[in-house]
Amino acid sequence: MALKIIPSILLLPRSLHHFPPRQNPNLKSLSLFPTISHPHLPLHFSSLSISALHPTRFVTARAIQPRELTGDEGRISEPSEEAKIENEAATQGVEKELANQGIWIQLKEIVKFTAPATGLWICGPLMSLIDTAVIGQGSSIELAALGPATVVCDYMSYVFMFLSVATSNMVATALAKQDTEEVQHHISVLLFVGLACGFMMLLFTWLFGAATLTAFTGIKNAHVVPAANTYVQIRGLAWPALLVGWVAQSASLGMKDSWGPLKALAAASVINGVGDIVLCTYLGYGIAGAAWATMASQVVAAYMMMRTLNMKGYNAFALSIPSGREFITILGLAAPVFMTMMSKVAFYSLLIYFATSMGTHTMAAHQVMVQTFCMCTVWGEPLSQTAQSFMPELLYGVNRNLSKARMLLRSLAVIGATLGLLLGIVGTSVPFLFPYIFTSDQMVIREVSSFFL
Repeated sequence: MALKIIPSILLLPRSLHHFPPRQNPNLKSLSLFPTISHPHLPLHFSSLSISALHPTRFVTARAIQPRELTGDEGRISEPSEEAKIENEAATQGVEKELANQGIWIQLKEIVKFTAPATGLWICGPLMSLIDTAVIGQGSSIELAALGPATVVCDYMSYVFMFLSVATSNMVATALAKQDTEEVQHHISVLLFVGLACGFMMLLFTWLFGAATLTAFTGIKNAHVVPAANTYVQIRGLAWPALLVGWVAQSASLGMKDSWGPLKALAAASVINGVGDIVLCTYLGYGIAGAAWATMASQVVAAYMMMRTLNMKGYNAFALSIPSGREFITILGLAAPVFMTMMSKVAFYSLLIYFATSMGTHTMAAHQVMVQTFCMCTVWGEPLSQTAQSFMPELLYGVNRNLSKARMLLRSLAVIGATLGLLLGIVGTSVPFLFPYIFTSDQMVIREVSSFFL
């Protein structure tokens, strides 16, 4: 029995996409509307009807050109080439719009995260630069003593940067899996590791601080050891708070929250700056006053960061001893960073070691240049932290997207190269054009100027 041809002028509501099912099992279900199906589209776009893309409520006869039925085999003929082209164009338009939205949303999130994270990483070197400028205005010997003292206090702390990297990676990965209990456990374990390392360094500073400084400076510069040791012993009291604060800070960054840590370190920078001016300039405590101001600021920053975690619903005061398996996991994440930082610490320590053999004024000038250099290099750290916070979600999360991960990596590389060029110019120009910011000693200024000759 021949089938009737459906009139081409038939008007249907947009909700009626299908005819009622036929009783003949040899016939397929009839649909007047070819659907768009694409594996890369989101779920709600994966089966869009052409009628869904039409701006009117009713589909016109012109838009429906029905498929003809053959009476011989009872099959529906393929849509025309014109309809296929329209379908492909609609699909590409939807894909392009979604891709553009995804790029802008990702860039918006990165800017929101990176902007405060930049201030976060600048705070530490800024405090050291303030110490250098304030102490340099008072005494060239104490300015020279800051060189070996910062090796023990600041450079050795970089060895424990693996705590920050492990924390942000483990927290971000657990959050990508939407497992809050695992996040809390990682935080508790890494807080314990940070606290244990902090007390270990406190004990090392107390027992071997003076001997380390004496071996580092040599007999020729033994006159700077007392001032350097005073600075090291006072700063050493903050070792536990410093490392625990790093873990809390990195946990917040792993949660893509950079505002909480920024507020803590901004408060710490204010405390350090005011403390330096009051204790060193007005009360005359010199290098000891700078050490007390820095130590107090680090303790306050650690407490504020832990309080930020508590406000997010996590317990920053809960500690857990890591199991053997967890310890191996931490080592696996930390080993590459640990080796990299050890190499950097060894390199910069050797630079300061050779500078100490050239006299007090050369040591003081070298301290100015090193602190300026450190102030410039940390601008790349927010980019590194952005990758650590966003990459786990794109690589392992529920919304896994490798194309966005590649785009993020490419964007960060371009930004890093641009920043490196600009900061190279700034870092070279400031000490050469404005050396009086750091010291009033003409001999030290002459040594600083000699670096550019």
